[in-house]
Amino acid sequence: MNKQTFDCIIIGSGPGGYVAAIRAAQRGLKTALIESREVGGTCLNRGCIPSKALIANADVLRKIQEANKFGISVEQVSFNYADMKERKDAVVDSIRNGLEGLIASNKISVFNGYGRMISPHEVAITGKDEAVLEGKTIILATGSEPRALPGIPYDHERIHDSTSLLNITELPKKIVIVGGGVIGSEFACLHNAFGVDVTILELLPNILPTEGKNVSDTLTTSFKKQGIKIETSVVVERVEHLEKGLKVHVADGRTFDADIVLVSTGRKFNTDSVGLEKAGVIVEDNGSIPTDETMRTNVPHIFAIGDITGKWILAHVASHQGMIAADNASGHTNRMNYNAVPSVIFTNPEVGSIGLTLERAIEQGYDATIGKFPFQALGKSQAAIETEGFAQVITEKTTGQILGAQVVGYGAATLIAEMAVAIGNELTIHSISETIHAHPTIAEAWMEAAFLANDMPLHLPPKAKR
Repeated sequence: MNKQTFDCIIIGSGPGGYVAAIRAAQRGLKTALIESREVGGTCLNRGCIPSKALIANADVLRKIQEANKFGISVEQVSFNYADMKERKDAVVDSIRNGLEGLIASNKISVFNGYGRMISPHEVAITGKDEAVLEGKTIILATGSEPRALPGIPYDHERIHDSTSLLNITELPKKIVIVGGGVIGSEFACLHNAFGVDVTILELLPNILPTEGKNVSDTLTTSFKKQGIKIETSVVVERVEHLEKGLKVHVADGRTFDADIVLVSTGRKFNTDSVGLEKAGVIVEDNGSIPTDETMRTNVPHIFAIGDITGKWILAHVASHQGMIAADNASGHTNRMNYNAVPSVIFTNPEVGSIGLTLERAIEQGYDATIGKFPFQALGKSQAAIETEGFAQVITEKTTGQILGAQVVGYGAATLIAEMAVAIGNELTIHSISETIHAHPTIAEAWMEAAFLANDMPLHLPPKAKR
């Protein structure tokens, strides 16, 4: 079998792996990138990008349906979901082609096959390419896959995971979504926009529980107003296959009818079949790999990045970890900091968050306060008829330290970037309130929230004195 030697070997070409490969090559390392499927990993091919392409279709449809609010008459609106799926595939293909060119331009050797470690420094590849690679350093970026519920296996025809649901060409009349987290909530909004009857079944008392009470309550109210049905504190026991459709059985005896079911209850780390035991890499019981702030595992020349680190299952975190790992693999000291990780949810309305919620800040012992400004009070939001939602900032009362921020509404995914810069650079709330924000823009909500956090509201009435 062909044997080659490299300075750095990366297993997995997702948003962590390919970024690590590019950074390693930029640092002068002879670099190999191993991928068993398509370059770009889950995010590009089976997650972030294809789902956002379909969500973009839904956003356009909603705007057309609301055109009369702007004095525009549109008649006989229709859509073809198969064509939307085809557009989604074209978007993915275009980005992947560009990525393949980018990887080639950095003179990275790409191996198409399954990489498995056979010693601390060797990786055997089986598949289209057959080879044994020897590396001075190795970066593990093998990602994760949807996790099935016990007793409810995916058939990818009527019981779907997030990957297979992206590939349907005909919409169901009814869908039951098991899990009201990020993926479940995004798919709920997507299908609701196209007229599908949507029911979310969530085990916990609230959907999106990690986003804090204000966000969860606002999304719950908005979803129900849109016609999305939400059942919380529900334990799903089994799914019964009928001649036509499915019946979802829950622990309290109720049942829910559906044409298809999406199970979105978490992800499984891809660490159980890549030969980590041969390399001596420690793996936790849940399948994650412990790393230090340089992204090193317990084996100093082996690094782990992305989902398998068990930190954040987010593409942009994986990419940043990839740069950190590649820097350290090339002898340049760099350290990972998780204090300023933004998260975005492409629901309707959108959600952006970073840092601590008010509840979590208080739990951690901070003397925390909140400044919350509604989009309803913004001129730009009124002009665009996008008044749903708010922006809020969590601060420490004495120092003005920004502990966290959440935004719900139009453009939230973009708006959260300002707070990422603020928290990442340890700015205070005064830095936001004293920065001139352009008018009329939705970003003014941050300045207004900062005024509120300082008890000096500008475009809201002052709080009543006690």
